[in-house]
Amino acid sequence: MRYFKNHRKLTVISAGLACCMALGQPLGAAAAESSSILQSAGVGSLFEADRTSEEYMEIAQQAQGAAWGYTNIGIANVESGNLNVRVAPSTDSKLVGKLPKNAACEVLEESDGWAHIKSGEVEGYVNTEFLFTGPEAKLAANDLVHTVAVVNVDGLNVRDEANTESAVLTQVPKGEELEYVEALDGWIKVSIDGEDAYVSSDYVAVEDKLDTAITMTELLYGQGVSDVRVELVEYAKQFLGNPYVWGGTSLTKGADCSGFVLSVFKKFGVSLSHHSGTQAKEGTKISASDLKPGDLVFYANSSGNINHVAIYIGGGQVIHASSPKTGIKISKYNYRTPVRCVRVLQD
Repeated sequence: MRYFKNHRKLTVISAGLACCMALGQPLGAAAAESSSILQSAGVGSLFEADRTSEEYMEIAQQAQGAAWGYTNIGIANVESGNLNVRVAPSTDSKLVGKLPKNAACEVLEESDGWAHIKSGEVEGYVNTEFLFTGPEAKLAANDLVHTVAVVNVDGLNVRDEANTESAVLTQVPKGEELEYVEALDGWIKVSIDGEDAYVSSDYVAVEDKLDTAITMTELLYGQGVSDVRVELVEYAKQFLGNPYVWGGTSLTKGADCSGFVLSVFKKFGVSLSHHSGTQAKEGTKISASDLKPGDLVFYANSSGNINHVAIYIGGGQVIHASSPKTGIKISKYNYRTPVRCVRVLQD
């Protein structure tokens, strides 16, 4: 049984009780069954004290929404990296996405060691050996939920300070989930690639969420992309979920944005500087419409100075070492406004 550092368990336990009640069982039977199930999860002692019907009803009401929108929640249980999501229940079937460590999914069905799941924009099959389900998944989810600010307009200005006179750091598209820091008077403090910034509270919705699966374009040989580009992108994706470390260049123990790019390209015989601003000058400038997998995409601060770099992987996505909290992740290439695109691989 896996244990978690936070112990906000009562709400999760209540969710199991609410489910029993929803099935129409008598309250006493529902409580007894919930207690039995949760004893196996090591938390049944919370049911040892006698409770009145009114108290059980209050707990059940508090449980509404405790599974964060999931009816039958699953949590990716991998030591590192990601859980592959495939189009069919077979290790030979096409990859349609990846479920990062600790990310959540809706379990639609389980059969013969495979679970049919839906997570974010991804639907497919995962090996149940690497998936928490049932009470264990609920306990995990209770510890892993985090707060985000979801953008509800196109081209939202992200500013250096919490006022409309402040410089615009970047713009973000509708639907983007920003890392929430705190709420201020009319403003939300967020973090973008480790930098504090501010958005108007009028144009975001603050929500508690769990991470979900990543839609992933699988690059295949002979589909109009050179072999070296396919190999570089697939190599970079192996390190998804690994840590961000300022000044680092280790793909496993930690790298910052330029260190990640430097180390990936070094594997393919390309030498780059360990500085995003310098890397932006070490190739041929191209337009965003000409991006190919393996090209570099750069981002800047409010002064126009380049301070972040990512590798384009196809399908409108980039992979990058984002921040200490998120590590190496995949984002839409325009999750913030790109300022320069560069081609290093001259194939």
